[in-house]
Amino acid sequence: MDPEPVPSTKSRAVFALGLIGLLTGVFVGGVIPATLALLLARQAHREAYAAGGYLTGTLWIRRGRRLAWGGLVLALGTLVVAAIAGLLHLAAVPGGQDFAPGTD
Repeated sequence: MDPEPVPSTKSRAVFALGLIGLLTGVFVGGVIPATLALLLARQAHREAYAAGGYLTGTLWIRRGRRLAWGGLVLALGTLVVAAIAGLLHLAAVPGGQDFAPGTD
């Protein structure tokens, strides 16, 4: 007698963390939930594979993993844009010492 397929509880958590990571990825705070989603997705995928088809929710895991990667890409893009803006700001500011006229 085979057991009934049951939904994986981690699959919904992976999706929720991935969604939070995507929504807050622009603010760089999405790195933490996105990383947690990817770590939890690895565990959930292993459990679902070991269960031999009796744990459902692989679609939610896949979606959550995609959302988490999207959040990480948004956070990385934000950091790149901030670094470029900072470099442009530093380039516009006159640097060096300003000596009075006639000083050697």
